[in-house]
Amino acid sequence: MTKEAVDVCIIGSGAGGAPMALELGRAGFKVVVLEKGAHYRPQDFVHDEILNSRRNFFMPLPWDEPHLVRQGATGRYERTNSAWTANCVGGGTVHMSGYFYRLKPVDFRLRSTLGDIKGANLADWPISYEEFAPFYDKAETELGVSGEARPHPFAEPRSGPYPLPPLDVHPIAKEIDRVCQEMKWHPLVTARGILSKPYKGRAACSYCALCGSYGCEVGAKSGTNASLIPQALATGNVELRPKCMARTIEVDKDGKAKSVVYLDPDGVEQEQPAKLIVVSCTAVESARLLLNSTSSRFPKGLANGSGLVGRNLIFSSFGESRATFRVSKQKASRPWLTAPDPFINRSIQDFYLMPDERFGFRKGGTMGFMWTHPNPIFAAVGMAGSGKEGVFGKELKDRMRAYRDSRILQFEVYGEFLPTPGTYVTVEPSVKDKYGIPVAGITLDRHPMDFAATRFLVERGEEVLMRLDPDDLERVGVAGETTILQHGTCRFGKDPATSVLDKDCRAHEVPNLYVVDGSFMPSAGGVTTTLTIAANSFRVAHNLVRKLKKG
Repeated sequence: MTKEAVDVCIIGSGAGGAPMALELGRAGFKVVVLEKGAHYRPQDFVHDEILNSRRNFFMPLPWDEPHLVRQGATGRYERTNSAWTANCVGGGTVHMSGYFYRLKPVDFRLRSTLGDIKGANLADWPISYEEFAPFYDKAETELGVSGEARPHPFAEPRSGPYPLPPLDVHPIAKEIDRVCQEMKWHPLVTARGILSKPYKGRAACSYCALCGSYGCEVGAKSGTNASLIPQALATGNVELRPKCMARTIEVDKDGKAKSVVYLDPDGVEQEQPAKLIVVSCTAVESARLLLNSTSSRFPKGLANGSGLVGRNLIFSSFGESRATFRVSKQKASRPWLTAPDPFINRSIQDFYLMPDERFGFRKGGTMGFMWTHPNPIFAAVGMAGSGKEGVFGKELKDRMRAYRDSRILQFEVYGEFLPTPGTYVTVEPSVKDKYGIPVAGITLDRHPMDFAATRFLVERGEEVLMRLDPDDLERVGVAGETTILQHGTCRFGKDPATSVLDKDCRAHEVPNLYVVDGSFMPSAGGVTTTLTIAANSFRVAHNLVRKLKKG
């Protein structure tokens, strides 16, 4: 069934799709937002680990909607739900922890800064940080971000303070500040997409400790479901259709995008015509949608005449270590260990860019400090282990007793993930999801500099932990990737031969097609990138509204 045509059809309601819907709706354009997941309400967000973390409340089950992942082009694909963000209105912003860093000016000119790195497909952004910065301001204000700007060697320019003051933190934050200053490092207050005070009709944080992996029942987390989508719907110009899975984008005889074919909540095929189509499904899923949208005009996939759709896939390099403090042993000298405050909100960026390659890399990243997640089942599974290392009975009980007597401080590394020719997304026709659509195949071939940088950052973070005198220190890993942070599969640039999108995130080959999730990014930086995706969407929407109003 063909629906009535609208001005704009947006696919996806997360960090990329929601700002577009809000700004276009405010400007008076008729917008339909298609979201493959459910529209959860605050009462749906309960503190249930099994529901949220071990079922398909957010992530699809790998036998229903698999991603295929392999190491290298000759590797064997494994079915997984890795590289999904979330299937619901608001996408991954619903269950995020809300670490809202900005990229640095160097991230916009990485190719110029680092030069030609063998085995890496580096590219500068076609815009500068200075052009982009006003939209960081816009995103922080619209979403609601709490923080405090501190000077440090890689501080990005700001036009003013954060919209909200920083959240309350645990007393150990002062200890981290102290030991970093002893080492002449510069501890930062981690900006959060969480409200420290009531803001725009939303409640302040209740400090429940369950941000990551959970939705916020009070609306204090600045996911687009709580911040932008309600405002977009209030314009009266935006219609949200949850549980609608996009199959293909169709084109007319001139090669322009004309409609989105999707399955409605009852599984019935529908077609939504629109003058403009905006794709924002995540870098992996947007590439999949475009590659599945074949036609006589685009036999290799929509907007893929260059063969670059799906190429240059970038995640975020990941490393982690943990320090354990035995409360019964240390509470006399450190009574503040028992303080219930869930947040630490401290980061280190002193090694964001190195002056030379003496350690095997130049582009580093960020260390963010936090208490370990309090999910008890996750903790118990980790303590039990598996295979020959698995334990049960008294030994497992002893480990669990020790865990209950502990506060575990960790840091996570968000490191540069260099784009390589061997890391990309394809579609695999032999494997289809529950909708009958060929699934995304992800091939990984990491650059060795990624691992050198992550290891270095982990070692620096461990220096901080050791100076806090813990009872135990555990290195969790130095060679991982955070697949929920996705970028690069529809890189933007000035040259159609080397990019899929122009600087306004419009497809070079399809003049009424835009892509506004992390797909556009030539580099992911050494931070989490949700704020950057939202800021870019506000930027694209600003420029698009001006063009549309001029006809």
